[in-house]
Formats: sequence, C-alpha cells, structure tokens
Amino acid sequence: MNFSGSERSIDMRKLKSKDYVAQTLNQTAGPVGVVSRPKVVDFNARLKERKQAGRRTLMLRVCVVVAAVAAVLALIWFLLFSPVFLLNEQGIHVSGQNAWVSKDKIMGIAQRESGKSLFLVSSNEITRDLDNIPGVTESKVEKRFPRMLDVTVHAQEPAAMLKTSDKNLTAVDGKGRKLNSVNGAPMNGIPVIEVDDVDKALGDRAVQQALIIMDHLPKDLRQRVSKVTSKTQDSVTCELDHGNYTVIWGDSSQIKLKQATVVTILNNPNVIGDKHQIDVSAPMKPIIK
Repeated sequence: MNFSGSERSIDMRKLKSKDYVAQTLNQTAGPVGVVSRPKVVDFNARLKERKQAGRRTLMLRVCVVVAAVAAVLALIWFLLFSPVFLLNEQGIHVSGQNAWVSKDKIMGIAQRESGKSLFLVSSNEITRDLDNIPGVTESKVEKRFPRMLDVTVHAQEPAAMLKTSDKNLTAVDGKGRKLNSVNGAPMNGIPVIEVDDVDKALGDRAVQQALIIMDHLPKDLRQRVSKVTSKTQDSVTCELDHGNYTVIWGDSSQIKLKQATVVTILNNPNVIGDKHQIDVSAPMKPIIK
C-alpha cells in the first residue's frame, strides 16, 4: 500500500494484539452492568448452608411448639390444680334450710366437691342431688370465684304428718318421702293423716292422693286443716277449723281449681252462709251443704 505526502506506512505485524475473548471471560459485568459471565458457585457449600438454615428453622419451630405446650400446661395447672381456685369446706355457704331439711344434709352433698378446683365443680350434679332431698322444692348453686360456693335451697314444711295408732308422727312431703326427723320441730299448722302403718301408707294410692292435695294448699288454708281422711284415692276429705268445715276434694285432679274454689267460698260469707260442707270433687259445680 502506498501513502502520499506525510502519510506513513504502518506495519500491521508490529501492532500489539489484544485478547478480547480472554478479557470478556475475566469480566463479571459489561460496561452497562449486564452480566456477561456468571460467578462460579460452590454447590456443596451452598447445600451445607441450606441444611443449616433448615435446621435453624426446625429448631425454632420446635421451640415455639414446646413453649406453647408449656404455656397450655401451666394454664391448665393454674386453673384446675393450683390452690388459687381450690374449693374447701370453709368456702361453702348454705342457706334456706329449715327444721325439716337439715343444713348438715345439704352440706354433706356440697362437700363432695370440696378439694376440687371451682372450674371442676358440677353445679348441675349438686342441684340434682339437692332436689332429691325430701322437702326441697328448689335449689340453686352459684360459684363465686376464686374459691367460694353458695348453695341456696327452698325447703318446704311437711305436706302432712302421718299418725299411727301409737301416736307416733312421721313428717312426709307431697311426694310421699319422709322428711328429716328433728326433735322439737314445729307441728302446728301441719295436717295430720291417721294411718295404721307408715311404710304401707306411703305406698297406698289413697294416702298419696291426700298428700298431693295437702301439698298444693296455700299455707294459710293448710294451717286450718285439723284432720284428713282418705278411704279411697278419689274420696279425700279434710276438716277445717277443728271440724267447723268439711271439704270433700275427691282426688288430686284439677287441684289448683279446687283449692281456689274452696278459698273463694270460705272468704265470701254470702256464699258459705251457715253451711259447713263444701264438695269440690267436681270443681266446676261445687256443692255447699
């Protein structure tokens, strides 16, 4: 090649060559940050790191589970077994008992739950057992946290006294159950039914009907009953005011209507007049003699 003027001839063989391929391979990124050559990765080291991370995650999860279980167990112990909620005899309070339903009998039932956490005390079981006590018509059990129990009963007077020929008296409720025997208990105002044998009488339908009727009478009327006779289950009769009035009840059917009719007649001088016998065996058509 010929050059004119000041141009010089260049020997291409003397030019220094540059290995652009090697330079490119040694670079990790191009001039604009584009990756041109990936880094060499140690897969064994990477796998080891992943295993270590997995173990750390597993240990963390195990610690969380153990902590949660420990917290639950601690809560269970605190609520059910710690002294904080433990019921004892001093924490049981009873009210509503009378001469015929003793406090000792009520306490005996409630104290079965003594030594338990108040959370484990069954109010329903206590109420059920209390309602089975003769003379108890209603009961209520209330928990007072942290460790107190209030037991309230509604104790009725006997529906009647069963009197045998030897003049022994046995108090019974309207269901024919014997009440608690207490010396010196008040007898005034309690109807008396004369029987030959108490146990046999309690299984007699005639006596059972008489007890149901006496049990349903309002207190002021029952206190006026001086004598009760029941030859058959549908011929219950009682005397009021020491024999001044005689009421023929029949059986215990429609007893609320019957007792309301008797009270209405007795309280109306214009109706009762000089009559002394009221027959409400058919309450819609009472007969006054």
